[in-house]
Amino acid sequence: MQTILGANGQIAEELARELKRQYTDDLRLVSRTPRKVNASDTVMPANLLDARQTAEAVKGSSIVYFTAGLPPSTALWEAQFPQMLKNALDATRAAGASFAYFDNTYMYPQHDQLLTEDTPFAPHGRKGQVRAEMARMVLDEMKRGEIPVLIGRAPEFYGPGKTQSFTNALVIDKLKAGQKPRVPLRDDTWRTLIWTPDASRALAALGNAPDAYGQTWHLPCCDERPTYKAFVAMAAQAFEQPSRYSVIPKLGFQIAGMFSEQVREIQELLPRYACDNLFDSSKFKQRFPEFKVTTYQEGLDLIRQEWMSRDQRAA
Repeated sequence: MQTILGANGQIAEELARELKRQYTDDLRLVSRTPRKVNASDTVMPANLLDARQTAEAVKGSSIVYFTAGLPPSTALWEAQFPQMLKNALDATRAAGASFAYFDNTYMYPQHDQLLTEDTPFAPHGRKGQVRAEMARMVLDEMKRGEIPVLIGRAPEFYGPGKTQSFTNALVIDKLKAGQKPRVPLRDDTWRTLIWTPDASRALAALGNAPDAYGQTWHLPCCDERPTYKAFVAMAAQAFEQPSRYSVIPKLGFQIAGMFSEQVREIQELLPRYACDNLFDSSKFKQRFPEFKVTTYQEGLDLIRQEWMSRDQRAA
């Protein structure tokens, strides 16, 4: 049995679909209010802050995927994320299962140098500190050597469904609403974005590859790194709208943050948009040469098709 902890988000849903398609019919989905993705799924409600509930949720598993998320509240992250991860690691160790940790890049330095799996951590802001602490917990478990452990790390998302990111919110959702996209800070820096279904498919491939354990992996992205100017042009073409946008300056975020807690919570992420983001996923591509990475144009076309299909059903 393979178990997904934190099973309601976009990454977890796509992961469940891929595991069912390629690897197993025996899936357990765990969250506070889990929902089946595949008809054959088993669901188990559990609060990952509760060690006993987490242990019960993991019992009998061969592979455990940690894909849990929290709202973008710094206080919530500091209070809950490390404890959730500790409970998951303890439970997985007790079950003798393998552990695949889905990670982001918040702990990396915010500079324009190439980011590889060996890049030292240099977190900016409190959320970055939390993610660095969590990554170190997983690396310590890896060094302990009692169970197989791996890290799959992804840069910023873009994608279908419930995908949450600056790019979805400021570009794709604006186009869906017939509005002008907005770009954070600059439109001329190179961006590395990952298509959320690709991230999930890659995590499933890693989890089911015994030689992938004991390592950190950058999940696969397109070799192309568009600027936001180029990305907006591709998105506008997909949605058959004019290629127009505005750039939100740092002062704009500061002013908005005076009135919006949500904007205040994301301000520590802004430095990454002031410079090129060069995320290297060549290690994964060399290990899994048959893995097909979705191009930006393919992804944007798929988002538009999904959106139009939902719109037609709603009508």
